Amino acid sequence: MGRREKPVDPGAGPVQRLAHELRVLREKAGGPTYREMARRTHYSTSALSHAAAGEQLPSLAVVVAYAEALDADRHEWEERWRLAKDAAEEQAVREAAVTVDGDTAPPYRGLARFEPYDGDLFFGRDELIGELLELVREHRFAAVSGPSGSGKSSLLRAGLIPALRDASGTDRPAVIRVLTPGEHPAHTHEKALVPQDGEQETWVIVDQFEELFTLCEDPEERRRFLDLLLTACAPGNRTRVVVAVRGDFYGHCAAHRELADAVGRASLLVGPMGSDELREVITKPSAAVGLLVERALTNRIIDEVADQPGALPMLSHALLETWRRRRGRTLTSTACCATEPTRHPCTRW
Repeated sequence: MGRREKPVDPGAGPVQRLAHELRVLREKAGGPTYREMARRTHYSTSALSHAAAGEQLPSLAVVVAYAEALDADRHEWEERWRLAKDAAEEQAVREAAVTVDGDTAPPYRGLARFEPYDGDLFFGRDELIGELLELVREHRFAAVSGPSGSGKSSLLRAGLIPALRDASGTDRPAVIRVLTPGEHPAHTHEKALVPQDGEQETWVIVDQFEELFTLCEDPEERRRFLDLLLTACAPGNRTRVVVAVRGDFYGHCAAHRELADAVGRASLLVGPMGSDELREVITKPSAAVGLLVERALTNRIIDEVADQPGALPMLSHALLETWRRRRGRTLTSTACCATEPTRHPCTRW
């Protein structure tokens, strides 16, 4: 094993958690020395050992080399690195946002989607997450569809992914890979559709599936990607696939027979939230950081947003702006309307 490494606390932050995971990987591989690992890569013993030190986020290239030196799945560790990077950046934003009166970063995401590390601020979708879990465990391919702004990406990233990671035994994925098709989906993602070795299943989440029809202009490339995707989740291949497609592109799935059959067997439509769900979205993120939302403001927003399936980004943006203009520990209607109507959605959804 070589010289003993300094202890690293995986609960101290995303960088430390990644370092801990790298150490666990090395231990499971039999504990080769960093000198042995360096001989299998183009990186020095120092670069590899620093990657697992937990002092700073290593580069993606070093993490991939570390994993491949131990015969681990390249795509899994690319995804782990990206999640650690995103979480570290979010942590840095939150730390930088601490003000003189002790406030932390905003509890609302504004126009941005929720990510897996935002699970503690993601509310209002418990029932839908339960339905999605049931669907994806019953079918090896499932589609999530809904209007733009209905929260499909957030549902997958901050709802489904944390739920899968919290599962135990064989229900817990070996690895979760998140991708978007892009211009050359087959060429770019072919290796990501190969399951990781082992008994547990690999999960592939394809967000913004409509890019297959908007960005990919080559019909042959599109067909090849779909063939790879559907073959990957065939029975016996240890891969499950979940795609999120914008509602106005749902009909495009019918152009490919096997895709149409798969979508027809297992799909979930994301509609507008109910009043109780909207109340959670409005009040619980503030409560999580010790703030309150004025009841009159909550009721007003619910009245204006109810039955509007694409209004969630504007709702979150309005709450973020209200949080920025609050006085004391309460978000109020006065703060909500304290900016120009053209810039602020609270007065006109």
